[in-house]
Amino acid sequence: MKWIYTLLVCAGFLAGCQQTQPTLKIAASAMPHAEILEWVKPKLNEQGIELTILVIDDYNTPNRALADHDVDLNFFQHLPFLEQQQHDFGYALEPLVAVHIEPMGIYSRRYKSLGELKDGSTVALPADPANQARALLLLEREGLITLKDRSIHASLQSIDRNSKHLTFHDVDSALLTRTLEDVDAAAITTNYALQAGLNPLQDALVMEQGDSPFANWVVIRQGDALRPEIQAFKEVLASPELKNFILQKYHGAILPIQ
Repeated sequence: MKWIYTLLVCAGFLAGCQQTQPTLKIAASAMPHAEILEWVKPKLNEQGIELTILVIDDYNTPNRALADHDVDLNFFQHLPFLEQQQHDFGYALEPLVAVHIEPMGIYSRRYKSLGELKDGSTVALPADPANQARALLLLEREGLITLKDRSIHASLQSIDRNSKHLTFHDVDSALLTRTLEDVDAAAITTNYALQAGLNPLQDALVMEQGDSPFANWVVIRQGDALRPEIQAFKEVLASPELKNFILQKYHGAILPIQ
């Protein structure tokens, strides 16, 4: 019987050797999200956790992929956008940790200040409700419009005064940078501005301030928060070292959550 015991021990040892390390699969926008995750990746690997990053270019796929269990987390959105998607699609998702703020900016190829906009100028806005509200609040801050609803639910119907008779066009966020040759101004989030080679600190006519409520969060499925590998991931994202990395790499164009 001793030889049977020995075989069982060897089989158990080999099975243990074949076990792979825990893996987290995350869907993320290319910039700056995937870049930040590339910094996180070796930190998790030191803890025996493999991070697989799937770069996705649109705003609708990541939440669907997470809800369908194709990924374990996603990283691309702020809470107003998540809440809108939960309302529209019934996703059972929840925020895990806030990482950074990507200030929205107003850009133009034709003008060097918003004050130069002429009567009837065309302005491209994000089509999704959450980011459109964000753009309208920024335009109101700059005195171009006034809103009846100054909340994160503001819409074009909330415009109370439009003294320059600006014409607004709804455009998918990923396509806004391509409209700059065709419109007088466009409201663009920093991630898409960076992807298009724009420098937000130099090229934006105006930008949101650091107290914006539109921080970007890592999002998970409801009930997954206590998974050990997700807890480890959260700790790395909340570390002072990551905050320093964001400050040094983006020079204020991207702001870490303090």
